[in-house]
Amino acid sequence: MKKRYSHIFFDLDNTLWDFETNSKHAMKATFDELKLYDKNIGFEEFYEVYSVNNTKMWAAYRKKQIQKKELTRQRFQLTFDTLQLKTVDAQEMNDLYLKEMPKQAHLVDGAIDVLSYLKTQGYKLFIITNGFKDVQHKKLQSSGLASYFDKVFISEEIKCPKPAKGIFEYAVKSSNAKKTASIMIGDDWEVDILGAVNFGIDSVFYSQNSNPVDLQKNRKNSISVISYLNELTSLL
Repeated sequence: MKKRYSHIFFDLDNTLWDFETNSKHAMKATFDELKLYDKNIGFEEFYEVYSVNNTKMWAAYRKKQIQKKELTRQRFQLTFDTLQLKTVDAQEMNDLYLKEMPKQAHLVDGAIDVLSYLKTQGYKLFIITNGFKDVQHKKLQSSGLASYFDKVFISEEIKCPKPAKGIFEYAVKSSNAKKTASIMIGDDWEVDILGAVNFGIDSVFYSQNSNPVDLQKNRKNSISVISYLNELTSLL
């Protein structure tokens, strides 16, 4: 794989920016600000229920079954309904949470070292991310990631979320890249890896677990698997 590529496309959340850690910290700050601990609800219980609802809402959003406004409100409203919280406004909590999110700057281990290495090797680096434009841009700035990337492609701006072919096609064409010289790196098998494969570019699956998918049938699609980001330095 070495030196075959010129353009590298990264996912952002949980590939470079530690979404799991940052999201939980942002939610705890929001939870505390709204004094939800006064309502006989523990934070861990709240966050567990919210995480399930958030995942469901994002899946529906990617399939264009709901709009952004419905996603942001319903992920909290469904959580309130489950936990029988009746005096909290879902939109208010969402707005506070989204203000806290970009303040968090925890990165995946090795992220800066790997990006610095790839830049010194002459690769052109890009981001392809699902998310809201204001939040994603702020995340990149506050975490120190922004300077490493030539362009950032965000689903809300392009109006096409991963894994749809459209966002990959837009990113590759806008970067003046050739498909054969492009590679996608991400942590989500369906959204990042299968999305890239279906568009026709190679990919690296950043699996932090012990390979939860059967890759044998996908060898022809040039999918590589890593468990740590720093493994990229031996691949690229």
